[in-house]
Amino acid sequence: MNRRTLISAIALAAALGFGAPAMAQDKPDIALISKGFQHQFWQAVKAGADKAAAEFNVNVTFEGPDSETQVDRQIDMLAAALSRNPDAIGFAALDSQAATPLLQQAKDRNIPVIAFDSGVDSDIPLTTATTDNVAAAALAADKMAELIGGSGKVAVVAHDQTSRTGIDRVDGFVNRIKEAYPNIEVVAVQYGGGDHLQSTEITKSILLANPDLKGIFGANEGSAIGVVNGKRELGSSIVVIGYDSGAQQKQAITEGLMNGAITQNPVGIGYETVKAAVAALKGETLQPVIDTGFYYYDASTMANPEIAAVLYD
Repeated sequence: MNRRTLISAIALAAALGFGAPAMAQDKPDIALISKGFQHQFWQAVKAGADKAAAEFNVNVTFEGPDSETQVDRQIDMLAAALSRNPDAIGFAALDSQAATPLLQQAKDRNIPVIAFDSGVDSDIPLTTATTDNVAAAALAADKMAELIGGSGKVAVVAHDQTSRTGIDRVDGFVNRIKEAYPNIEVVAVQYGGGDHLQSTEITKSILLANPDLKGIFGANEGSAIGVVNGKRELGSSIVVIGYDSGAQQKQAITEGLMNGAITQNPVGIGYETVKAAVAALKGETLQPVIDTGFYYYDASTMANPEIAAVLYD
């Protein structure tokens, strides 16, 4: 029996009543499994979930693996959540396909599943609370093109090739460049697992291989920080467009090391996920996607009230 089969068997045993009994709850129990805790983004998502939990009088647990490369660890967490028979599950997939068997078990047991941040290749989730990552990355491409004068070589440092966010952000950026900017060439797309140290080394490798490079798009918080670090260490003057917020990115923009970034609304993502779970438990029909919005920000706009409200430290 392989590891995934064993995990599924454990969760199925719990469903049939052979696992540990679920703790009695006075309030609905909603289990949220995020993609990680290594970035401030997820702390902001948790803050939004906690806000909704208080408002709607539900119990919410929030957990995720230490790193966004730990797909198996996330699957373990999902199986453990299932074993306690929660009333609803929120799931942000590291791998858009790996969790499908466990999510099917949730569906078979009438446990509503709400996807957040990163959806799955399945119709099991009743809705997905997320950013329109394709459109957001296309905006990043437009800003990059503007800042490099509409021509030259650029690259992408992204977090992964398996999550919906990783796929959509790369596709959104690359496809926008191809369709709208014929004089710009994307010379490299590389993946650093969302780890800023690995992304730093990748950035330096790209810069050394392409001395005439004009810009790099860092497709999540860890990737963007890594790009900034690589730029700093090599003394490069490339344009850097990031994604997400966080103290280090905001500081990099203030210092001029990063030109600007896309910010999501992580507090809104967490809030809308719990709100949708509560609605599902009431039998309400949910729209397929809950668009939580995004903005481009730079040093000149960070203090604008509309943008400051969705930036996080």
